[in-house]
Amino acid sequence: MQKNIRRKTSPLLTNVIEVEGKLLPVTVRHNPRARRFVLRVDLTAGRICVTAPSKRSMPAALAFAREHEDWIAEQLQIVPDAVPFSPGAIIPVRGVLHQIHHAPEERGTVRLEAPQSPDGLPRLVVCGDEKFIGRRVTDWLKAQARADLNERVLVHAGRAGVRPRRITLRDQTSRWGSCSSTRALSFSWRLIFAPSHVLDYVAAHEAAHLVHMNHGFRFWRLVAELMPGYRAAMHWLETEGPGLHRYGGEGLAFDEAA
Repeated sequence: MQKNIRRKTSPLLTNVIEVEGKLLPVTVRHNPRARRFVLRVDLTAGRICVTAPSKRSMPAALAFAREHEDWIAEQLQIVPDAVPFSPGAIIPVRGVLHQIHHAPEERGTVRLEAPQSPDGLPRLVVCGDEKFIGRRVTDWLKAQARADLNERVLVHAGRAGVRPRRITLRDQTSRWGSCSSTRALSFSWRLIFAPSHVLDYVAAHEAAHLVHMNHGFRFWRLVAELMPGYRAAMHWLETEGPGLHRYGGEGLAFDEAA
C-alpha cells in the first residue's frame, strides 16, 4: 500500500495482439509517474492494458505486451470466471454470499433480503428495468463501501489523533488503499466484497499512514494498536484478495522489473 498520489492516465494507443490464436484488444496508457512498463490483464473483459512511462515509449509498450504473450496466456487460464451482476449471480457482500434477485415490478433500487428458505442464501434484490441491474448493483455496492470506510477510517484516525483531508473510492487494482502526503485517502470499493474485518484493517492501515508515512516499526506498532488482529486480515487479502476482481474488475499485472 504505497502512498504516492495516483494521476489519471489517458489511452494513447489501441491495438490487438494474438494470444493462443485469439485476438485480444490492447490499450496503451501514458503515466508520467511510471518508471517502467506495467502489463495488466483485465479479468472480466479479456483486455490487455500496458502503462508506458512516456509517449515516445508507446510502440515499445505494445512490443512489451507481445513479448509476454505466454504470461498473458497463463493469466487467462488461471483466473476465475467473471461474475457479472445479473439475476441469479452469487456475490459476496461483507464476506457473506448473496444471490442477485431481479424484481422488475417493484419500485426502488437495491435492498437486502433474508434467505427465502432455511438452506438458501440472503438476496440482493434489484428493482426496475433489467438493463439497469449492473449499474444499480455497482452503485449500491460503492455506496455501502463508502459508508463502511468512512466510518472505520474516522474511528481509527480519531484514535490516532489525526483526521484525513478527504476519503475517495476508486477501482484500483494494484493496491487496496493509499495515503497521499496531503492526507488524502483512497480505497478500492471492492473491499465491500471482503469480510468486514478485512475492510477494517485497510482502513486502519491507511489511517496509520496519516501519522507515519512509511512502513517502519512505529507504523506497524500503531497499526497493531488500532487493530490488534490485523495479521489475519493481511493474510486474507494476500490469499483471497485477487479473487475480488472477478466481480466486474481488473486483474493481474506484470511489472517489467518483476
